[in-house]
Amino acid sequence: MAATLQTGSGRFGELAAALSSLSELVPSFTGRIAVTFAIGVAVMAFLARTDRIHEAAPDRLESTAWHVIVTVGTMVVAAGAGVAIVGLWGLSDELLAVFGTSYGPETIVKAGISALFLIGAYTMTGLVKQLVDQLAETRSSVGEHEREIAYRLGQVALYLLAFTIVLSLWNVNVGGILVGAGFLGIVVGMAARQTLGAMLAGFVLMFSRPFEIGDWIQVGEYEGIVTDITIVNTRMQTFDGEYVMIPNDVVSSESLVNRSRKGRLRIEVEVGIDYDADPERAADIARKAVTNLDDPMSVPTPQVVFKRLGDSAVVLGVRYWIDNPSARRKWRSQTAVIGAVKEALEAEGIKIPFPQRELMGRQESGGFVLAGDSRPPEEQLDSASEALSDGAASDDSGDESDRDADREPSDAEADAEVPEADREAADPDGNGPDEDDTDDGDRERSTAADRGTDESELKTDGVPGGPRSDGSGESGGSGS
Repeated sequence: MAATLQTGSGRFGELAAALSSLSELVPSFTGRIAVTFAIGVAVMAFLARTDRIHEAAPDRLESTAWHVIVTVGTMVVAAGAGVAIVGLWGLSDELLAVFGTSYGPETIVKAGISALFLIGAYTMTGLVKQLVDQLAETRSSVGEHEREIAYRLGQVALYLLAFTIVLSLWNVNVGGILVGAGFLGIVVGMAARQTLGAMLAGFVLMFSRPFEIGDWIQVGEYEGIVTDITIVNTRMQTFDGEYVMIPNDVVSSESLVNRSRKGRLRIEVEVGIDYDADPERAADIARKAVTNLDDPMSVPTPQVVFKRLGDSAVVLGVRYWIDNPSARRKWRSQTAVIGAVKEALEAEGIKIPFPQRELMGRQESGGFVLAGDSRPPEEQLDSASEALSDGAASDDSGDESDRDADREPSDAEADAEVPEADREAADPDGNGPDEDDTDDGDRERSTAADRGTDESELKTDGVPGGPRSDGSGESGGSGS
């Protein structure tokens, strides 16, 4: 046993030397980046094909054993690629220092137990999936959405448990990791509030189960068939062939209509009949026409109700039910019902009127009547007309008088208004004013004009229109 351990220790030493030689093979920085990129691409390509490898199980080998072999091989390839990258960058000594310098039986046991825990976690996830599938088959309340979420939660819980046990086995401080994870969770929660809100809404939808995959729903302005439900979003296909992905927080906050929940759907078609037709007879004809069709259900029976009195017709509401509702069945049944009802009403001579409007006029007799007046309307109208005519005439005469009063009299009119005695006293000779009197009058008017100009100049004191004060404190104006 000791020889075997010494041989193992020698092999670890050889591995360390081989890792150290990788950095010497590619000494340049650019070459190391190129090799690292190539290793990463190769590993990613291999991991992308693991699903196909799992499906290609040989007939002579059990599927469980094949899955275990593929999983272990995948882990070995990933671990080998990681070790190669570490050696390429000259970090082999730091890698070996993590596990210590002693590679005795304790290290081998720890590595074996760690591998067993990881393989056991992977195997247990398959068992969890089988249990969830059996539970979903026995209980109709568990749908495909709940089945998928339960399986994913169990898978994550098993992997976290196995990873925690492996870290504790290698004496890694799990408490520090948990504290760091707590702070990291706070940071991620603040940075991804919308995503976390969508995840919480996804769990709420899982427990409330307002719809399932394949249901015909309407969320806000979107309407279609649900194709997939995840923890973060809900995917649906509209009737126009569009795929819509709606976040779960939007689904939980918007009004939701599920038309497939009860397995049947009521549809209503409005039909208008002429006002001259008998509504009871028209309703009975429409009901019989719908009953003879295949798509409407016989139970509940089709019904016809009086909706309202429209502008051009009496509106009837033809109501019927369809089972296993879908958009195709809805439009197909609605088209059949409209055609059958129209044909039946036309066969019975019941008119479906076009929108129409009647314009009518009537002659007013007598006009309006004043309250408290016992005279006939004709006399009231004559009195009102005479009063209006008199008022207009008086307004015209008053305006003319006002205009005559405002007009200044001319010189001839002023001379005519002066009495004859006054004119003789003013001009005893009867020759009229002479030239001297005329010159004196002109000089007096010129002197008055000059005096008015001087007074207007005295009224302004640097400000237009403002009063001016002289030395005695009196306002400027006339000298007196």
